[in-house]
Amino acid sequence: MTPTLRIGATALLLSGLLLGLSACAPLIIGGAVTAVALAEDRRSGGAFVDDENIENRALLKIKTRFNDQVHVNITSYNRHVLITGETASDAVKRGVEEELISVGGIARVYNEMVIGPQAGVISVTNDSRLTAIVKTRYLEANRFQANHVKVVTEANVVYLMGIVKRSEADAATQLASTTSGVTRVVRLFEYLD
Repeated sequence: MTPTLRIGATALLLSGLLLGLSACAPLIIGGAVTAVALAEDRRSGGAFVDDENIENRALLKIKTRFNDQVHVNITSYNRHVLITGETASDAVKRGVEEELISVGGIARVYNEMVIGPQAGVISVTNDSRLTAIVKTRYLEANRFQANHVKVVTEANVVYLMGIVKRSEADAATQLASTTSGVTRVVRLFEYLD
C-alpha cells in the first residue's frame, strides 16, 4: 500500500469511527449529566431510580384505569409521592391513590387532587411558568442548593419537596411565597436537622 493510500484509508477509518461515536455522544453526555445530578442529590442512587419508576408506573396504571376522568400528576421524591390534579369525584380521587399505592415501594403519599373540572391549557402553562420563576428565584438568591428542593405547581399552589435543613426549607418557602401569582405554598419536606 502506498503512503498516500495508507493516509487516505486511515482518514476514512477515523471518519467512520467519529461518525459512529457521534451517535453515542448524547448518551455519553447524558450519562455525565445524570452522574453530576446524582452526586449533588441528597437521595441515594436507589431512591433516585425508584422515584422515576414510581412516577412512570403509577401514571401508566392511573391512565389505564381512569383515562380521561382525571388530570393527574405524580411526583416522587425519596419515595414520598405527591398526587396533584383534578377529578370529578371523590371515588376517582380515592381510586387514583389506590392505583398509586399498588405500585409499591412508597414511603408516604400526599393526595392533593381536587374535585372539580380538569385544568385547561392556560392553567397548566401558567403553573409551568410559576415553577420556572420559583426555580429561577432560588438560583438567583443562592441561599441554598436549588436542586435540593423539588418545586411542583398546581392551580397556583406551590408544593415543595426535598431533603433539606430547616433553614433551607424556610428560605425556599419564603422565596416561593413571595413570588407573584403564587396563592399558597405547601411544605412536604424531609428534614436533616
